[in-house]
Amino acid sequence: MPPRVKSHHREGAAPHKRSPAASLLAWYDLHRRELPWRAKPDEISDPYFVWMSEIMLQQTTVAAVGPYFRAFTQRWPNLQAFATASQDEILGAWSGLGYYSRARNMHRAAKTIVAEHGGKFPGSSDALRALPGIGPYTAAAIAAIAFGEPVAAMDANAERVIARFFAVEEALPKARPHLAALAAPLVPEKRAGDFAQSLMDLGSQICTTKKPACGICPLAEECRAFALGIAETLPRKAAKPSRPLKRGAAFVALDSKGAVYVVRRPEKGLLGAMLQPPLGEWSEKFPSSKSAIEAAPFTGDWSRKPGMVRHVFTHFELEMEVYVAEFRRRPNGEGFWLARDEMKAAALPTVMRKIIDHALDEDAPLFRKVNAGRN
Repeated sequence: MPPRVKSHHREGAAPHKRSPAASLLAWYDLHRRELPWRAKPDEISDPYFVWMSEIMLQQTTVAAVGPYFRAFTQRWPNLQAFATASQDEILGAWSGLGYYSRARNMHRAAKTIVAEHGGKFPGSSDALRALPGIGPYTAAAIAAIAFGEPVAAMDANAERVIARFFAVEEALPKARPHLAALAAPLVPEKRAGDFAQSLMDLGSQICTTKKPACGICPLAEECRAFALGIAETLPRKAAKPSRPLKRGAAFVALDSKGAVYVVRRPEKGLLGAMLQPPLGEWSEKFPSSKSAIEAAPFTGDWSRKPGMVRHVFTHFELEMEVYVAEFRRRPNGEGFWLARDEMKAAALPTVMRKIIDHALDEDAPLFRKVNAGRN
């Protein structure tokens, strides 16, 4: 296992012609971003912080992750605390960050590290990849940043920098193995973590998706895409398939105190183990009012709210009509009733919060009765 290393400034005079790594590290020492999970120069990186931030940053922006990272590390300041939390606590705190399988896998990984590794993160990328939710990039990032392993950590920023530096015109995602192979020889034996983070920062600040600032890039002298005048066109990306649209009905049952009836989704699959109001089947068209009510969890005076809730998932879009009914006495069901003051911390994904918010919107037009709706 490579020893854990400190982030530090390179000392001594620079050679006459710097390597790409040396040029990039010199730039990084001057322009590195201050991020809540990043160790300061001469501090040792905490693998728990690196791991949590890298998982949160998957498919999510730095700006969005910051508040979540702070909240998580204040509530669970170390791996042991996180491993002993309940899944519902973690999913509730994760709500709004999306891609909830990441949170479930984080919890599983934390428990595995405590049970099988004595509560300490494995120090190599190969060992890290065996943990739930840790793929090649995340394993490389943790190994390089927290343990100094000289491996290439290829996030979207790094892929963009390397694709331009070598003028790789093969489209993503197919080009990823090629880009990783090109990046590997550039990683220095020392300061591998700083090098990984310098690629991230260069892609974020200089080698941006649109209008890259090639004139001030520390790699411009050797960048093939810059020399060819094609930097902004790279990396190429394969066309994304269109997202299908699904529609359905949701049922928000309220008791006399305003508590909402919720059920738990299956452990595996979309939004696994999260809470939701009961839903009908999803299809290309909205169900008629009559067929929608047949899927309601209880017999009651169901009214359809005007409008709909729309949510975009990675691979499809969803539109939901929302039906609401109030019950003086709570009907029996497989779910449970969630009080208003419990909703903020509950394991409700964003789309389900949208549905409940739509149902409880007292400023919207009066409920439209089912018998006056679409047939």
